[in-house]
This record gives sequence, C-alpha cells and structure tokens, in this order.
Amino acid sequence: MGRAGFDIVRSTNNLGGVDDFIPFEATMRAARAAGLSVGDHIDQVMNGTPGATQSTIDELRALGVFAAAPDTVLEIGPGSGRYLEKTLKECSPSRYEIYETAAPWASHLVETFGVVARPASGSSLAPTPDASVDLVQAHKVFNTVTFLCASRYFFEMARVTRPGGRIVFDVMTETCLDPATVRAWATQGGAGHDSYPAAMPRRTCVDLFATLGCVLEAGFLAPMGVASTEVLVFAKTA
Repeated sequence: MGRAGFDIVRSTNNLGGVDDFIPFEATMRAARAAGLSVGDHIDQVMNGTPGATQSTIDELRALGVFAAAPDTVLEIGPGSGRYLEKTLKECSPSRYEIYETAAPWASHLVETFGVVARPASGSSLAPTPDASVDLVQAHKVFNTVTFLCASRYFFEMARVTRPGGRIVFDVMTETCLDPATVRAWATQGGAGHDSYPAAMPRRTCVDLFATLGCVLEAGFLAPMGVASTEVLVFAKTA
C-alpha cells in the first residue's frame, strides 16, 4: 500500500521514491481513486514529493527557458507525462517528440496530448534530424540509467538541438552527494538498487557539452528520493 492508504502498484524495486517502472492501467486507476491528475498523484502519493514537478517547471520559467516560445520540443523518457503536461502549459510547440520505451504510456501521451512518439532504442535519437529542435529535455531519467547510456544520449541531445536552443536535464552530481546523503542512499531500502541512483560528475557534463557547442546557463536542485538531483540548463551556441 502507498501513502494515504492508496494502492500503489509499481515495480517491486521501488527504492528511493523515484519511478523504476509505473504500470499504466493500475497507476491511472489509482490516480482516479485519489482524485488527482496522474502527475500530481505520482508526485504526492507515490514519490512523497508534492509539487516537485511544478517547482522544476517554475524554475525553468524563471530562467527564461519557455520565453523563446520553442516551436519544437523533444523529451526523452516522459513516462507518465507529468513534465510534458506542465511544459505544454508554458509553451505551444507545433511539434513535440517523445522517446519513451514503455509502449502503454507512449500511446497514452500520443492520444492525450497529440505528441509524436519516435521509436525508442534506449540510447539514440536517430529518427530526429540534426539541429531540428528548440528545446530538448529529460527529467528523472539520467539518474536512473548507466553512465554510458546517459553519455550516449548527451551526444544525441546536442546533435538534434539547433543553435539558440536549450537542453535541460537532471543528473545526480557531486552537489547532491554529501556524506550524509550517500549514507541515506546506502541504507535506504536495503539491496537491489541496480543502476539507480546513478551519479554523474557535474564537470563531466559541463566539459562534454562545451565540446558540443553548448554552454551551461544555470543549475538548480530538485527533490528525488531521499535527497536531490541537479537540473542543468545548457544553451546551444554553435
């Protein structure tokens, strides 16, 4: 059972409070029973971090990410679509592409929001042309996959973003991993975390994207599991 008595059905590897896998039908049913949108249900009931998605969107708005009115948006791993839904309240792109490996959620997002689902291989954005996207984003994705999986996506994100566009994603940097937090992660829920949570050096991200014509504009912390993750905002300059 989940918080407030609701039946939370997700992967048995539910360690740290962030989605490992969220079954489609059962999650939709639980959200309806709670009288919440799917996104708010996941934030409030399943993850125990009320308002977390909206707070990230608010930060991105304050940083001017939506001010340029991006005409094309691409999101990696939108899952339930909780960031997608709130992004569409901030801007009105003519095309919103998603790369989502969970077919039921991908179909739901296409039907609900009219987005374009691209074939998802788990590390490539090959169907999207070079320099064709204004805003590329991924939320709560790269702190749940392996280092090489995230790195391969980084190259692809830079490839598909046009000059003047933005790249937004969060990673668990050293900023998020003080000794007390490491202890909390190590003792939370016992064994079985697999690749989650996955750390990524901040300097690695900044230096790599610099070689790809992207400059770091800002970074801020967002709640994740027992601690936090760092959201990084890059601008494509070349």
